[in-house]
Amino acid sequence: VQLVESGGVLVQLGGSLRLSCVASGIIFNVYTMGWYRQAPGKQRELVGSIGSDGSTNYADSVKGRFTISRDNAKNTVYLQMNSLKSEDTAVYYCNARYSYAWDYWGQGTQVTVSS
Repeated sequence: VQLVESGGVLVQLGGSLRLSCVASGIIFNVYTMGWYRQAPGKQRELVGSIGSDGSTNYADSVKGRFTISRDNAKNTVYLQMNSLKSEDTAVYYCNARYSYAWDYWGQGTQVTVSS
Protein backbone atom coordinates (compact mmCIF):
# COMPACT_ATOMS: atom_id res chain seq x y z
CA VAL A 1 0.00 0.00 0.00
CA GLN A 2 1.26 3.44 -0.88
CA LEU A 3 -0.13 6.90 -0.28
CA VAL A 4 1.80 9.67 -1.97
CA GLU A 5 1.03 13.28 -1.14
CA SER A 6 2.06 16.21 -3.28
CA GLY A 7 1.44 19.92 -3.61
CA GLY A 8 2.97 21.24 -0.45
CA VAL A 9 4.87 24.49 -0.98
CA LEU A 10 5.59 27.87 0.52
CA VAL A 11 2.51 30.04 0.02
CA GLN A 12 1.62 33.60 0.94
CA LEU A 13 -0.75 34.47 3.73
CA GLY A 14 -4.30 34.46 2.36
CA GLY A 15 -3.31 32.34 -0.60
CA SER A 16 -4.64 29.03 -1.87
CA LEU A 17 -3.15 25.62 -2.37
CA ARG A 18 -4.34 22.19 -3.43
CA LEU A 19 -2.82 19.03 -2.04
CA SER A 20 -3.21 15.66 -3.73
CA CYS A 21 -2.82 12.14 -2.44
CA VAL A 22 -2.63 9.20 -4.79
CA ALA A 23 -3.30 5.79 -3.33
CA SER A 24 -2.20 2.42 -4.63
CA GLY A 25 -2.59 -1.10 -3.33
CA ILE A 26 -6.04 -0.56 -1.83
CA ILE A 27 -9.61 -0.72 -3.06
CA PHE A 28 -9.77 3.04 -2.93
CA ASN A 29 -13.49 3.59 -3.23
CA VAL A 30 -14.33 1.74 0.00
CA TYR A 31 -11.87 3.66 2.15
CA THR A 32 -12.49 6.77 4.18
CA MET A 33 -9.77 9.21 3.19
CA GLY A 34 -8.53 11.79 5.61
CA TRP A 35 -6.14 14.68 5.79
CA TYR A 36 -4.23 15.30 9.00
CA ARG A 37 -1.60 17.84 9.87
CA GLN A 38 1.15 18.23 12.41
CA ALA A 39 2.72 21.53 13.28
CA PRO A 40 6.09 21.75 15.05
CA GLY A 41 5.73 20.87 18.71
CA LYS A 42 2.10 19.89 18.33
CA GLN A 43 0.19 16.65 18.03
CA ARG A 44 -1.13 15.42 14.74
CA GLU A 45 -4.69 16.59 14.22
CA LEU A 46 -7.50 15.77 11.85
CA VAL A 47 -8.10 18.40 9.18
CA GLY A 48 -11.01 16.61 7.57
CA SER A 49 -12.15 13.42 5.94
CA ILE A 50 -14.33 12.11 3.15
CA GLY A 51 -16.19 8.86 3.36
CA SER A 52 -16.74 6.26 0.70
CA ASP A 53 -20.17 7.81 0.19
CA GLY A 54 -18.67 11.26 -0.33
CA SER A 55 -19.75 12.64 3.03
CA THR A 56 -17.27 15.05 4.56
CA ASN A 57 -16.37 16.44 7.93
CA TYR A 58 -13.91 19.13 8.89
CA ALA A 59 -12.11 20.49 11.88
CA ASP A 60 -13.69 23.70 13.12
CA SER A 61 -10.46 25.57 12.39
CA VAL A 62 -10.72 24.92 8.65
CA LYS A 63 -14.47 24.91 8.04
CA GLY A 64 -15.41 27.24 5.22
CA ARG A 65 -11.80 27.48 4.03
CA PHE A 66 -10.79 23.92 3.17
CA THR A 67 -12.56 21.41 0.94
CA ILE A 68 -11.87 17.71 0.60
CA SER A 69 -12.84 15.84 -2.53
CA ARG A 70 -12.05 12.50 -4.08
CA ASP A 71 -11.78 11.03 -7.55
CA ASN A 72 -12.27 7.30 -7.29
CA ALA A 73 -11.34 6.78 -10.93
CA LYS A 74 -7.90 8.22 -10.19
CA ASN A 75 -7.52 6.81 -6.67
CA THR A 76 -6.88 10.37 -5.55
CA VAL A 77 -8.06 12.56 -2.70
CA TYR A 78 -7.62 16.32 -2.73
CA LEU A 79 -7.45 19.03 -0.14
CA GLN A 80 -8.26 22.49 -1.45
CA MET A 81 -7.05 25.11 0.99
CA ASN A 82 -8.13 28.73 0.68
CA SER A 83 -7.58 31.82 2.79
CA LEU A 84 -4.50 30.27 4.30
CA LYS A 85 -3.36 31.44 7.71
CA SER A 86 0.00 31.19 9.41
CA GLU A 87 -1.45 28.59 11.76
CA ASP A 88 -2.07 26.32 8.78
CA THR A 89 1.68 25.81 8.51
CA ALA A 90 2.30 22.10 9.10
CA VAL A 91 3.18 18.81 7.55
CA TYR A 92 0.02 17.46 5.96
CA TYR A 93 -0.57 13.72 5.92
CA CYS A 94 -2.96 11.63 3.90
CA ASN A 95 -4.73 8.74 5.63
CA ALA A 96 -6.70 5.83 4.25
CA ARG A 97 -8.87 3.94 6.70
CA TYR A 98 -11.25 1.03 6.24
CA SER A 99 -11.06 -0.30 9.77
CA TYR A 100 -8.54 -0.38 12.58
CA ALA A 101 -6.77 -3.17 10.71
CA TRP A 102 -6.60 -1.32 7.41
CA ASP A 103 -5.24 2.10 8.28
CA TYR A 104 -2.50 3.62 6.15
CA TRP A 105 -0.50 6.85 6.09
CA GLY A 106 1.43 8.83 3.55
CA GLN A 107 4.84 10.32 4.15
CA GLY A 108 3.57 13.89 4.45
CA THR A 109 4.01 17.11 2.54
CA GLN A 110 5.12 20.42 4.02
CA VAL A 111 2.87 23.45 3.77
CA THR A 112 4.35 26.74 4.90
CA VAL A 113 2.27 29.90 4.99
CA SER A 114 4.42 32.99 4.89
CA SER A 115 3.51 36.54 5.75
